[in-house]
Order: sequence, then structure tokens, then C-alpha cells
Amino acid sequence: MITGPDLQSLVSQIADEMRARPDRGRVADYIPELARVDPAYFGMAVALPDGTVAAAGDADTPFSIQSISKVFTLTLALGIAGDRLWKRVGREPSGSAFNSIVQLESEKGVPRNPFINAGAIAVTDVILSGHKPREALGEILRFMRFLSDDQGVAIDKAVAESEQRTGFRNMALANYMKSFGVIENPVDYTLGVYFHHCAIAMSCRQLALAGRFLAQSGRHPATGLSVIQAERARRINAIMLTCGHYDGSGEFAYRVGLPGKSGVGGGILAVVPGQASIAVWSPGLDAAGNSHLGRIALEAFAKRSGVSIFGA
Repeated sequence: MITGPDLQSLVSQIADEMRARPDRGRVADYIPELARVDPAYFGMAVALPDGTVAAAGDADTPFSIQSISKVFTLTLALGIAGDRLWKRVGREPSGSAFNSIVQLESEKGVPRNPFINAGAIAVTDVILSGHKPREALGEILRFMRFLSDDQGVAIDKAVAESEQRTGFRNMALANYMKSFGVIENPVDYTLGVYFHHCAIAMSCRQLALAGRFLAQSGRHPATGLSVIQAERARRINAIMLTCGHYDGSGEFAYRVGLPGKSGVGGGILAVVPGQASIAVWSPGLDAAGNSHLGRIALEAFAKRSGVSIFGA
């Protein structure tokens, strides 16, 4: 069980170790604004159900959460469409790059899972239906602020604009899905919401607090309100485990043993079911597009604390 002063000591120790390491990976240089981020940053935060947070390093520095936002948009879309969502997106690992179009060609425009870019664009389209883009984006942002209990959570407009200027592959993915009827709204509208929710900026502390409902059977522990049904929370965790790190998902499950979702901004959100949610941030990425030191830090945390969904 994760508790008390020993938790803060462990988090501080891991943060010190990570900040001292020379192997930091490579920042996501294909998004101009992310290319400017200093790879020396490292932050870590562990949030317990009662709101206690053990944090260290750059845990209060906001960063672009990028694909971690897909966990929260999936939660919203399931609340809107229920299991009908799975007619428009699958639940299987892709085995391909997060922005690959190859499988869309062979699978009639249906994305393999909601965490690759094509799948997240399809999920965003579900949230957009019946709304104007500004309204849909406002709903996503309000949801993030509610979960983190922090009205300061905001969109980094410079990152969003940077993605819109350079997101040609995402435009190709969306238009290809549109040709099969998977995307129902105007492509520009869906992509606009997608680029902006990926550009939400949060700190490790805010992100760890926002993820607590996934560790607590879908309930927001601060309010006791149900965010999502317990069964769906379990299923989101399952998809995080199998698909949350793109083509590195198997390696993450093998080494860390927790559901997790990464983003090319260098963040990772991980869940210890029944106990805690964890956020780490180190901007340098590995070859699969996941935080290099973030994964190493979570592996160290899992080993030293004894937490794993697979047993001690």
C-alpha cells in the first residue's frame, strides 16, 4: 500500500536520480513549440485518494500533455455514446506508429484503438457532434478542471497553433476516415478541437489529481461523484495497459506493470488501481515516442513500492 512520508521520500529519491542521468532522449522536434522545451526538466507526482500529493522535481511546471488528453476524451465519449463508440474505433494494439495510416487502408477507415492519432480524432468527432467546436472544447476543458480541482488548467495556444500549422498527417488521417464515414463532422472542425485538447497544459501535480478517478473505480474521490461507471473505468485502464504507449505498450507493461498513457510532450499518466495515480514528465522521448526517463522512473517506482497489477 502506498502511504505517507515514505512515499514522499521515494518520489524525491527517484526525481533526484532522474535529474542526474545524462540519457534524456530526444524532444518531439516535429512540433515546433515542443522542440523548444528543455530536456533537462523532470517532474513526478503521486496523488492519493484523499488528495495528498507526493511531488518532486519540476512537478509544478505546466507542460503540453498531448496524447494523455486522449484518456479524458475517451472518458467523455463513452459517457456520450456508450458502447456504440466501439463501432467507430477498435480496442486492439496497433503495432504501428501513432500517426500511421497503413491500418486505416486495410481496415476500412476504422482506427485500431482510441489512443493512436486516428482513433483519438474519431473520439473527438463523437464529442463534437451536436456542438460547435468552441462548445466541445469548452466541455473538455471544464472536465479537466473538474477532475484536477484546478481552474488554472488551460490550453497552450502557441502549441495548438504550432500543431495546426504542421499537422499534415493528422489531416490526412481525418480525411481518409471521412471518406469511410467514420468522421461525421466537418474535418476542419474535428481537427481544430483535437489539436487544441492535445495542447492542454498541466503540471504533474494537476495531472496526477485528474487521474484519480481511474484508480477509484470511476469516482472522483474529492466529491464522491461518479465520473464514469466502474466497469468502464476498468476498461479504460485495460486499454491504457495494452495501447497507451503505442508500439512500446508491451515494453511498458513488462517493465512497469501499470496502466499508463504517454504523450509526446514527455508526460506519462499511470494508474495504481485502488491506490493512486501517478504523473511523470521528462520531455526527451525514446524511439517509440514515449518519455525515456518517465518510463524508467515509473519502473523504479513500481519496483521499490511493490505496486503492479500483476502482483509483487
